[in-house]
Amino acid sequence: MRNPIKALAGQTVIYGLGTIVPRLLNYLLTPFYVRVFASSEYGQISELYAWIALFLAILIFGMETTFFRFSEKENSNKVFRNAETFILLITTIFLVAYCLLYESFATLIHYQFNTHYVLLIGIIVALDAIAAVPFAILRKGNNAKRFSLIKILNVTTNIFFNILFIVIIPEKAMYIAEIIFGEQTSLLIWVLISNILASLLNIILLTPQLSKLKLGFDKDLIKAMLKYSWPILLIALVGMINEVADKILIKYLVPVPDNETLASIHMTHDQYVMQQLGIYSANYKLGVLMTIFIQMFRYASEPFFFGHAKDRNAPSLYAKVMTYFVIFCLLIFLGVMFYIDILQSFVGKAGSDYREGLVIVPIILIANMFYGIVFNLSIWFKLSDKTFYGTIITIIGSIVTLTCFFVLIPKIGYMGAAIAHLACYTVMMLVSYFWGQKVFPIPYQVGRIAIYCLLAIVLFAISNAITEYSMMIKMIVNTIMIIMFMIIVVISERKNPLKIE
Repeated sequence: MRNPIKALAGQTVIYGLGTIVPRLLNYLLTPFYVRVFASSEYGQISELYAWIALFLAILIFGMETTFFRFSEKENSNKVFRNAETFILLITTIFLVAYCLLYESFATLIHYQFNTHYVLLIGIIVALDAIAAVPFAILRKGNNAKRFSLIKILNVTTNIFFNILFIVIIPEKAMYIAEIIFGEQTSLLIWVLISNILASLLNIILLTPQLSKLKLGFDKDLIKAMLKYSWPILLIALVGMINEVADKILIKYLVPVPDNETLASIHMTHDQYVMQQLGIYSANYKLGVLMTIFIQMFRYASEPFFFGHAKDRNAPSLYAKVMTYFVIFCLLIFLGVMFYIDILQSFVGKAGSDYREGLVIVPIILIANMFYGIVFNLSIWFKLSDKTFYGTIITIIGSIVTLTCFFVLIPKIGYMGAAIAHLACYTVMMLVSYFWGQKVFPIPYQVGRIAIYCLLAIVLFAISNAITEYSMMIKMIVNTIMIIMFMIIVVISERKNPLKIE
């Protein structure tokens, strides 16, 4: 019998091609943007994409997870028809309402002079929502190669048009933009247009899945699906608040110097707050490797967890998956922090104001790791069909997040936002673990995981203690330490194999 851990690892690697390659390619847009756009303009990009993520969570309505769950009990095509018909319905309603109200929304979020930016993010949201369940079909059918190919082509297209409009033909692009959108626009508009073109490509490449769709509802099935999905929606929505509210709220909460100081640095109030958001967002992206791993793991693990739910040794299997997951997260943490002297070039040149925010990177990495652990822990309420419990846990996290935002950001600026993320996922992790052990006990290897975490912290502390040495010496020492960590893990895990019954 094939080891299920190896099977999951294989699927994670394949899905990684569709996640890590596009995300890494997309990540290359960050050093591109921070060199093309001022930090205040990059702050606008970050804020607009935060709204996209929030709206998208609403329109998908938890139907990805619902599709996986109900496909285990019903015909997959039947489940797909109901899920995609529902998403198309609410997306149509959203688009009509949004086109009528986007100018009011733009005024509300202080984009009254660039309402076209706000209009375009609505189009991006609609296109990505339509593609969500067809992508889930590819995952359900273990069609990871096609999934990966589409994702890679999507990001490649996005990057191509970004470079074309912003670097190769910027004058012509600006001329066209001013004719269509007015003189208030900027090259930033082409970031959004490039995204729309890439999202349209998704729809075209998913035509084989969408062409099989016959619109319609099965009354009993859609009721059951919505009953299951609305708590997932709340989890996703509140989770998105945890994830993107910082990009929305920083400009309202960050402390701003007095007018005299602003004049001395040649900035207005609005430019300063958007600069702070831009610095925070660019450095937040240095945690992208952790986010990528969590995302590729999620794509592979969700069908994996449901597929092994009836196995006799499922709890032990889930526990071992958690241990390996944390090990890889710790490797990513050490890798980023040990080579931060190299990676910092991705957030601007030496002396750039973007580099002021490097201090948040370790906090964001740890917060993202805890978020991944929360996702692993969430299996207890998904398998027991008690998704509402997940909603409660996520709401608790959002309360922690928002409280920290309103208390910390006015005092310590964007550092408060980073700490808020860490506090949120720490609380969610603890609540989910202790609650889950009462409802759906899983023998997680807490002691072993704690030892690995302690080892990583010690190595990180040693690395920080040698900052006075040359970069070459630091790189050599850090490389030796990360190899030591891997050797210790390999030896330890060989003595702790998973027994497949």
